[in-house]
Amino acid sequence: MNQDNQVNTAKLSSARFTEATDAFVEEFTASIQFDNRMYRQDIQGSIAHAKMLTEAGILTQDELADIINGLTQIQQEIDNGKFQWSIQQEDIHMNIEARLTNLIGITGKKLHTGRSRNDQVATDIRLYLRDEIDAILPELKRLQQGILSLAEKEADTIMPGFTHLQTAQPVTFGHHMMAWFEMIKRDVERLQDCRKRVNTMPLGSAALAGTTYPINRELTAELLGFDRISENSLDGVSDRDFAIEFTAFASTFLMHLSRFSEELVLWSSAQFQFIDLPDRFCTGSSIMPQKKNPDVPELVRGKTGRVYGHLISLLTLMKSQPLAYNKDNQEDKEPLFDTVDTVRGSLRAFADMVPAIIVNRDMTYAAAKNGFSTATDLADYLVKKGLPFRDAHEVVGLAVAHGVKNKLDLSEMSLETLQGFHADITEDVFEVLTLEGSVSARDHLGGTAPRQVKAAIQRAKIFLNKAD
Repeated sequence: MNQDNQVNTAKLSSARFTEATDAFVEEFTASIQFDNRMYRQDIQGSIAHAKMLTEAGILTQDELADIINGLTQIQQEIDNGKFQWSIQQEDIHMNIEARLTNLIGITGKKLHTGRSRNDQVATDIRLYLRDEIDAILPELKRLQQGILSLAEKEADTIMPGFTHLQTAQPVTFGHHMMAWFEMIKRDVERLQDCRKRVNTMPLGSAALAGTTYPINRELTAELLGFDRISENSLDGVSDRDFAIEFTAFASTFLMHLSRFSEELVLWSSAQFQFIDLPDRFCTGSSIMPQKKNPDVPELVRGKTGRVYGHLISLLTLMKSQPLAYNKDNQEDKEPLFDTVDTVRGSLRAFADMVPAIIVNRDMTYAAAKNGFSTATDLADYLVKKGLPFRDAHEVVGLAVAHGVKNKLDLSEMSLETLQGFHADITEDVFEVLTLEGSVSARDHLGGTAPRQVKAAIQRAKIFLNKAD
């Protein structure tokens, strides 16, 4: 490998200027403090670009070998924490190119032929985000598997279903968990769909108008694993809708986790006592020794707001930009990177925590008995006896009022008492007033009958296996 440490790489783009950049401006405009996390993608893109330049006759095979060897050494230096990052070189691209030129001499300066930092950074971000999506998708599946595991264990466990956070009708805990499975399933579909648009290659757009060199974009796209190539150079370098789309997915996903978190916080409280969260997902109090705080779901609930903020930041960033690239776009990375980190951290926490949840079945059953949760079943019973639903609704309302006054559940009232509200009520009414009878009666696709819940779980397992 050609060694030439005498090459002047103080700032590879500085020849146009007659005075040095102000020290504050240099630091203010630099992005190396945060975009260095894309070093693997930058090196990956540069190697593919060099191979394409060689195929086009712009680089020789020897020059290609020097470039690949130099970039490989740089990646090792970064991996091992030995690379010296420079604010002077502004960003990840110029830092790597400067080091490459120091390592292999003038050949390093040839690498940038036929490309610009504009299409280079647009490519790096897409490669980075594609890698992150590919890491997130298996974790989403792990969360889904954890939900299924808990749902299967509690397919017969009765709990109250709520509207307005008031007891509504009895459901099973497994059915409740499967609602979360369906939400996460849609999140997975959104992310898979987002990946299709992320996996578009802008490299070859150059600064904004393409290049005069005989480049082969199809070859570069194949080397980098892109499904398609951007078809307009202005669009290729300047838009960030793929990052906005990912952040929109993340906002919806965190919204779902936040709702899930709210339930876990409520259910683990002394007022509900529906579940126990394992100690490893909770913390204590500095002053109250009895406390066991559900910090993981609380923190995920809180982190949702920062992801919403990042979505607004990116939308606002792009809303007034004329074509093509503008320095504003440097501000796309920190919101995107933090969104990725927040999704991955929250997802890992939930995927670890959910299958370890312990359900207090006695407490959920007792809660389902409160609040006249089988009132609708009594109304349906009367309708089947021939009473119009609105009249049945009125009859049951009177029965509930009697129950409130006398502190009796509908199932605790005598047949004589119930017949006082309507003569068509007979002994068989108690089959529908039990919690077990109520949930079992909803025996249809999407219903809360344990048989249907177990069938839904099996369908979900088949779906996840096919997704492999």
